[in-house]
Amino acid sequence: MEVEGPQTLDRKGGGFDELMRDQMDADDPKLPRASASYVNKDEPFHIQQRTYERQYAQLYYARLSMMRPPLEEQVARKWPGVEVLPILNFGIEHEGKDLVAIGTLYKDMKLRPSILDEYIKDRGMSTALNATSFCADDDKMILEDEGARMALAGAALPVQQLVTGIVVAVRGATDASGSFFVSDMCYPGMPDQVPRPLIEEDKYVAFISGIKLSSKKRDLIQLQMALDMLAGNLGSKEEQHLASRVVRLVVAGGCIGSLETIANQNAFANQHSVALGPVQDLDMFTTELAAALPVDIMPGAQDPTNVAMPQQPLHRCLFPSASSYGSLVRASNPHAFELDGVSFLGSSGQPVDDVVKYSRQSSRLDVMEQCLQWRHLAPTAPDTLASYPFDAFDPFIIESTPHVLFAGNQPEFGVRSIQGPNNQSVLLLELPSFEHTGTMVLLNLKTMSTHPITFGAEM
Repeated sequence: MEVEGPQTLDRKGGGFDELMRDQMDADDPKLPRASASYVNKDEPFHIQQRTYERQYAQLYYARLSMMRPPLEEQVARKWPGVEVLPILNFGIEHEGKDLVAIGTLYKDMKLRPSILDEYIKDRGMSTALNATSFCADDDKMILEDEGARMALAGAALPVQQLVTGIVVAVRGATDASGSFFVSDMCYPGMPDQVPRPLIEEDKYVAFISGIKLSSKKRDLIQLQMALDMLAGNLGSKEEQHLASRVVRLVVAGGCIGSLETIANQNAFANQHSVALGPVQDLDMFTTELAAALPVDIMPGAQDPTNVAMPQQPLHRCLFPSASSYGSLVRASNPHAFELDGVSFLGSSGQPVDDVVKYSRQSSRLDVMEQCLQWRHLAPTAPDTLASYPFDAFDPFIIESTPHVLFAGNQPEFGVRSIQGPNNQSVLLLELPSFEHTGTMVLLNLKTMSTHPITFGAEM
């Protein structure tokens, strides 16, 4: 994947004659900020009336119902002439016969933690709950539809690449024990995509995530350098020209982090005032940004909003100053939008992190690519990833292939371009945690090339 130059504007030492000079020479004209048409598409993720009286089974039924038509098309194309049966109809008379079943996967994992374990104060259990993976060699897959369930087996079943919640079609035959031996599998696949428009000039969208203002490791100087760069107050003329071409900043979650952690750092301090410190810092930084360019700010795993996906936008009261700017968009998580016709879809990283925990896929880009094949943004919700109990539809189903799929708060920067069978083209963006890497990512809307910028305040 192309990473356009300068590949990394490393701010770790050196170049202080450029960094410390005035923003512009007196004779230099002011650079106008580039602009791009913007369409917010978060409506499916907004919850108007919240009720928690429903069972989560209804969400799985809705998911299966919405996924069945594209899967039936894939089955007819891949396995023409093979009969598709409901699981309830798999009887003795069909034993050994080549058949297809469509349903939702459930992964039976002996290492999977129980919700009751969270209340056990044993240190060993606490360590287990924070494990990076809950997979074991004897994990098993079960397929279920609206009427029944059956165990899956066979070498063609990639157990450790799968997670609970994926809707699939499996081909194979049952044996005397009632298990279904899989000979092949089929996913819904990538949906159709609106062609990406031709953009004639360089325009950039900036991504940053995981600034964690409540963290002990936060570096406010490092963050201020990033903000100054976006505002055009930092760097050489070339860098200031680059900053003027940034049409929007997307903050992909992890803005504040855990307020409880910082409040508990000093047991004798006023916890309310101490906890408000990161919130006030966020408002101050967001105000500075919103005065310079349009900003979309998404909530993350530990930010002060609902934990269950989809996370609702951060409340207006958290931004008493910044909310006065019309350029600030308090977005949901997941977040969908368009810039000059280029479609974006992404999350603050929780769906990707959860798939990594419950499978043996270590590459975050592999997980994101699989999500496109599964046609689902958060397959493990609501099983191991908290989710609102939708009943009539599943908002996490990917109904149109985006041009850019991103995930925030990841361990490192990564990018990959993939192609679909019907001329779909998707750029996968793995956005690193700014707290740990000091890296912000620019994406060129014209060329779809990426431009990571790393900041550092070390002398």
